[in-house]
Amino acid sequence: MPNAFSFETFLSPFTWRYGSDQMRHLWSEVHKRRTWRRVWVALAEAQAAAGLVTPEQAADLRAHADQIDVGKAIEAERTLRHDLMAEISVFAAQCPVGGGIIHLGATSMDIEDNADALRLRESLDLLLESLRTLLDTLAVQIERWADTPAMAFTHLQPAEPTTVGYRLALYGQDLLIDWQELRRVRSGVRGKGIKGAVGTSAAYRQLLQGQAMTPAQLENEVMRRLGLDAFPVAGQTYPRKQDWLIASALASLASSLYKFTFDLRVLQSPSVGEWAESFEAGQVGSSAMPFKRNPVNAEKVDSLGRLVAHLIGVTWDNASHSLLERTLDDSANRREVLPTLFLALDEMLSVTRRLVSGLIVDEAATQRTLERYGVFAATERLLMELVRAGASRQEMHHVLREHSMAAWQAIREGAPNPLIESLSADPAITTYLSGGQVRALLNVADYLGDAPERARSLASAIRAALDEVMKAGD
Repeated sequence: MPNAFSFETFLSPFTWRYGSDQMRHLWSEVHKRRTWRRVWVALAEAQAAAGLVTPEQAADLRAHADQIDVGKAIEAERTLRHDLMAEISVFAAQCPVGGGIIHLGATSMDIEDNADALRLRESLDLLLESLRTLLDTLAVQIERWADTPAMAFTHLQPAEPTTVGYRLALYGQDLLIDWQELRRVRSGVRGKGIKGAVGTSAAYRQLLQGQAMTPAQLENEVMRRLGLDAFPVAGQTYPRKQDWLIASALASLASSLYKFTFDLRVLQSPSVGEWAESFEAGQVGSSAMPFKRNPVNAEKVDSLGRLVAHLIGVTWDNASHSLLERTLDDSANRREVLPTLFLALDEMLSVTRRLVSGLIVDEAATQRTLERYGVFAATERLLMELVRAGASRQEMHHVLREHSMAAWQAIREGAPNPLIESLSADPAITTYLSGGQVRALLNVADYLGDAPERARSLASAIRAALDEVMKAGD
């Protein structure tokens, strides 16, 4: 029995550890069954409008639609071996006037797939709101750090200077793409409609003989009451491609969150030490090593992201293996896959928002890295100015390379970077530029291109996209 569940039996970590109460509610048995009843009520009311049932019967169903009794339904399922029929038996027993007309003309997926579409849409709305908050928080941090120089890395090797804000803008751009894609996918969510066992509406046509309403009109009336569009064509289920499209959009979002938190883990490593997630008073990093400050929240996001990435294959299989008008080999896994996808993303978004909001940027460490490696990048600028002053590019490239290799060796041996001093004192270079000019050109703090402007522009684009949706009332 559900009320007997406790920590003495297996529970999914998503039951209590990961995800929000709101998302758990959307994928709960109670909400699922209440949504089934919502579809049955809409069907009965449309059938009452068609003259197939009485208004009193439809009203009786609506009056009892919230009286969910999962315990009784599970008891009934032990005999019936069919969860939807078990729910019908409980619902019918609660409705003395309308109980006999529940599910008239319908097949199970006329109810379940429309209910699933409604839950998918509700779940996407919840994630979109969480993503909106994350994007807004990230835009603040992008602007805050737009001008702060930092060393950029390619191939995990020092490359050229960037700014902290511009690096954050890379993540913001990915998440803005995800925001737009999730909104597109959400706007396209469709229900199966009311089409019967194999999608032909044969049972409804039979019922509607002699009535003024066609099966298509009945379907439109039901879907209008649900506030949901229907696929124009369906077999026994809505196309399982819809699940794959939604899961793929979720996986894209998970990828963006994964990249940010993976980079945060790299930058939190003591060998870099430029960024860190907050570490609360009393928090324990390791049971064995008291000094540890592990990036546990970033690691959790990446762990859940891997799970999301590998669940996408199940939705692909469900779409591809739904033979002819349908097979049932998707049913059991969808009970696990769909809620897990949404609960995992729900947790990932919540944790990432806290990471972004509480992001620790060690400006001293960032500056040390820049001073240690940035001068190498500035040799590119020095080379261009030497050529402009009349030097041979090839000869100067060789000179700069020799100095750079010697400086790298000094750094490996633990010495300060000698590159500025050696270059500003080399006669091969000072023939064309003074030592002061060389030093100025090797100051990488202003070798940032238009990174600050682009970072601020991206933050503005994020806010414009969010404001547009707010104004539209989405």
